[in-house]
Amino acid sequence: MNEKVIRALVEAGAVRHVRIIADQASFYVEIQTANGTSTAETLKGKLKTWATLNAAAKWIRSLGIGEAQLLLARWTPEQRQMSL
Repeated sequence: MNEKVIRALVEAGAVRHVRIIADQASFYVEIQTANGTSTAETLKGKLKTWATLNAAAKWIRSLGIGEAQLLLARWTPEQRQMSL
């Protein structure tokens, strides 16, 4: 789901839960609606990731979402990410 779709869902009140999920050295966002769970994507359809928790939280807040669950089980802050 890209940012435009997520904004429309937030405005319609269709977003049930938001999760910030840590994966190695980066974070991504998962959005849960009545139709299921999707991840935030770029306009090109790739997974949208952030290097810091602060950046991910600011993006969620800019969408008008005030509450999110944080999952840190797979977070390894000292690991550098490989560019693919």
